[in-house]
Amino acid sequence: MKKTDLQTIRQTIDRIDRELAVLFEERMAVVRAVAEYKKANDLPLRDKVREAQVLAKCQELVQDAANASGLQRLMTEIIEISCSEEAELMSEEVTVKAAERQREPIPLVVAYQGVPGAYSHLAVQQYFVGRSIEEQHYTLFEDVVQAVKKGEAYYGVLPIENSSTGGITEVYDLLRRYDCFIVGEKCVKVEHHLLANPGAKLPEISEVYSHPQGFAQCRPFFKEHPWLRQVTHFNTAKAAELVSQSKNLSLAAVAGKQAAVQYGLEIVAANINANKNNYTRFIVISNQPKECPAANKITLVAGLKHEPGSLYKLLGAVYNQGLNMLSIESRPVEERSWEYFFHIDISGNLGEAKVQAALAEVRANSTYCKLLGNYQRDQMARSLKE
Repeated sequence: MKKTDLQTIRQTIDRIDRELAVLFEERMAVVRAVAEYKKANDLPLRDKVREAQVLAKCQELVQDAANASGLQRLMTEIIEISCSEEAELMSEEVTVKAAERQREPIPLVVAYQGVPGAYSHLAVQQYFVGRSIEEQHYTLFEDVVQAVKKGEAYYGVLPIENSSTGGITEVYDLLRRYDCFIVGEKCVKVEHHLLANPGAKLPEISEVYSHPQGFAQCRPFFKEHPWLRQVTHFNTAKAAELVSQSKNLSLAAVAGKQAAVQYGLEIVAANINANKNNYTRFIVISNQPKECPAANKITLVAGLKHEPGSLYKLLGAVYNQGLNMLSIESRPVEERSWEYFFHIDISGNLGEAKVQAALAEVRANSTYCKLLGNYQRDQMARSLKE
């Protein structure tokens, strides 16, 4: 082939590329119109049936069957670009204008799980220190979430993660199921003690009550004292209250010092948790997002496509923008075996362009994506992770 022939061929390719560019821009204009329609009609970002139809047509659109596979790969990439563009236009940014912000009510009602003296109660006191609040306590984690949803409480405080035993799976599931926002967090140091009624001696104690997490965090202690029968209870402080009310010297509870003070119990064995650097991270939830200029942490939950490389693409969306992934927790999709939701914490503020770009890419590569909040990271959480 002569050089002049190659130049002629390349000129033809350049002409075709220009035509492709015009068609691409025309297609993206239509994509934006689709995004506006989906947004106005509350439709999901991805339409898997429609995407499958587009890819299936590739075989029919080509005259040479050998080009079908290549066209399919090209259309797959175009679909991803289109979804990324739609995601940006349909962005569910958790920000509110100052003029639209709802003032906190008076009294400010805060809900937590457990009873006075519980670690959740301590988290409430530490997070809202110096503020006038009205505390409401509930039996179950879901009760707290429902109280916030119904407007019985403006804020709710829930444990989400322990440095020794990991994530609180029930709370992760509640965050996905209910339409609440995370507006803050607080890390509380957990120091478990064996508590009993005044006069009780360790050798005489036969039965111990506590939350399963409390027992799990004190496993070595119970190995050393095998005669102590463990009885699970829904809350450490409630277990302490039960022991106090019994007046029985053979009963004890695993709970914190604040529970001992609250219910008039004595510490029979102090600091029995295995990890002496034991912390629980609590989240503060609200029925609406809260504007926080100092917000530096984002929490979201995403469902992945059931295909090779889906998790890689999700993680790549964060890596590509130079953001720090703080944690990732998987939870099973109840309706489908071996599929998972991923709860992800990343550093950043929604006002940053790189954060918006990362979220757009996450949405484009997810079957489900819910932004749970952008809030200020607790300093203790930062020091524990770093």
